[in-house]
Amino acid sequence: MTPWEIQADELVNCNCAYGCPCQFNALPTYGNCEAIAAYDIKKGHFGDVKLDGLRVVGTFWWPGPIHEGEGKAHFIIDERADEDQRAALLSILSGDHTEPGKTIWNVFAATFAEVLEPDFNAIAIDVDVEARTGKVHVDGLVEVTGEPIKNPVTGEEHRARIDLEDGFEYSVAEMGSASGKSTGPIPLEFKDSYGQFAHIHLGNNGIMG
Repeated sequence: MTPWEIQADELVNCNCAYGCPCQFNALPTYGNCEAIAAYDIKKGHFGDVKLDGLRVVGTFWWPGPIHEGEGKAHFIIDERADEDQRAALLSILSGDHTEPGKTIWNVFAATFAEVLEPDFNAIAIDVDVEARTGKVHVDGLVEVTGEPIKNPVTGEEHRARIDLEDGFEYSVAEMGSASGKSTGPIPLEFKDSYGQFAHIHLGNNGIMG
């Protein structure tokens, strides 16, 4: 197993209501799961291949709850990545070189019926996890904007977090509101739905910090 490690800021937008039932072992809000996930890698490696500063976006669709499978995935890899870096990222995202069930990518990989050919594009990601704000842009393919949840009466920002002691993606995630659109091979569109902001630190054996 090739040793790997990724530290990244993450913004996820899915079709569910705020809080995301998946985080509580509950069924999805509207019966199926759809999501856009963006990762701004601050530091990382796959063996001797450095991954610092690279970015990745994934679009996902399942006909029902994720655990029932039959999903589709499409990954967009930073065009700045060289051939070794592209291969390394795709290996990690496929769940390879990972203890079973220990990372979000390994878990998701077991639920995909189809993984589409990746694209290699310029990716713009600007995420402030603590402020619950973020933007993701991939020209012609993906657009996501995240912001704090607002109190419907006062308009004030509402802060809520999820702490998962035995999670496979993050230790603590900030909850927000997000709107996103994908016009690529998995077309998606969300408006004021679940937004997740997190610092992630993952490796072969799961969460590292």
